Amino acid sequence: MTLRLRLVAIIGFSLTLLWSVVALWMFMDVREQLRSALDERLAASARMVAGLVARLPAEHLQVSGPAALPLDVIARDGLACEVSLVRGEVAIQPIARTSTSPGLGAAVLGYSTPVYGGRSWRTYVLQVGEVRIATADRVDAREALLREIALSAAVPFAIAMAGSLMLLWIGVGRGLAPIERVRTALLHRRADADAPLPAIDAPPELQPLIDTIAHLLVRVQDALERERRFTDDAAHELRTPLTAIKTHLQVLRLACGESGLHGAAGEALEYAQQGVTRLHRALEQLLLLARLEGAATPEPSPRVDALHAARQAIDDASAGMPRVELRAAASAAMLAVPEALLVSALRNLLDNALRHSPTPGSVVLRIEPQAAQVCFCVLDEGPGMTAEESEQATQRFWSRNGGSVDGDAGSGLGLSIVDAVARRYGGTLHLAPRRGRGMEAQLCFPTALSQDDGS
Repeated sequence: MTLRLRLVAIIGFSLTLLWSVVALWMFMDVREQLRSALDERLAASARMVAGLVARLPAEHLQVSGPAALPLDVIARDGLACEVSLVRGEVAIQPIARTSTSPGLGAAVLGYSTPVYGGRSWRTYVLQVGEVRIATADRVDAREALLREIALSAAVPFAIAMAGSLMLLWIGVGRGLAPIERVRTALLHRRADADAPLPAIDAPPELQPLIDTIAHLLVRVQDALERERRFTDDAAHELRTPLTAIKTHLQVLRLACGESGLHGAAGEALEYAQQGVTRLHRALEQLLLLARLEGAATPEPSPRVDALHAARQAIDDASAGMPRVELRAAASAAMLAVPEALLVSALRNLLDNALRHSPTPGSVVLRIEPQAAQVCFCVLDEGPGMTAEESEQATQRFWSRNGGSVDGDAGSGLGLSIVDAVARRYGGTLHLAPRRGRGMEAQLCFPTALSQDDGS
């Protein structure tokens, strides 16, 4: 859940709950007030009829007849009314009633809620001397009136609540706009940018966060600069003694003459040369990996012919011997990848395949042009790897059973470099076991034309 949605949900739920409680409270109060007003209307109607009856001549109170004029006036207000004469203690003789009266002779004095004809009525009975006046209205009519009042109040309340939530959503969005500006500034900032964070218009509550981010960017830039300096210094300090050792070993071999050293001394000299070569190769691979992962964006590079790069990688890996079979068309697509990096990546894949292939000439490099990319497929007949090992093989210094599986002369960096080059220039590296025996390494890059279209 986003921060904006969370704030709107919390504030909206709180406001809805609060105003719902207030609306319920007001509804209960309005219902009680309405009931009191309607009861007061019953009592006022009864008193009005009692006043009119008191003005009538006495002979009009002896015979029961149709409803008199005052009762017709009450009937137009939706009330039922009945006027009776009380004879003795129990004899009640109706003398006038409205057409809607259910028969209120049994109603008790004062307010009551009896049931007549299966319907509830609210009655009020007033007795003045021998005259008994009963007024009543239906309870369901009262409830219908209450529902109309509640509906007339609920619809504006619901519309106002929906509008409040919409305004709350807009207001929270505007309130979080400074955070969005910070996010946009960080999104479009290069990782190796050394410029300070631009000034951002933000409220005082967010300014400490922005200052902390700016200070963090400065510390990160300092750390990157220290890493670059360390890489350059390490390259200079390590290359010089390695070059000196290689030179002294070559001088020693020349000094020994054509016969050279024999026995343990000759083997030691050979191992020393191999060790220096391996160390020099590992150093170059580490520096290459540091340059690939240190730069924020790929440096622009001229287009390189995929077939030409593949042939150069085969020459470097085969050392002049026909050990790799190339399967490709007469011409391949152009790639927007630096030639040195592409050749290095292919050479690492070929070295790995050659080192694990049991027989010379069993390694195949196949170039497969596709719709918008070119795939280099390196196939060998070695022991292969499982699917889980294939996923871990691109990790730095990863080894299986204590030995390196890539073509970096035991350093465990070759496949890491291939994967870094692929990711750097929009490509992919996929390792999978072949059917039967061996491995297939598939390195794909988008063609230069598709990259130009995408840009």
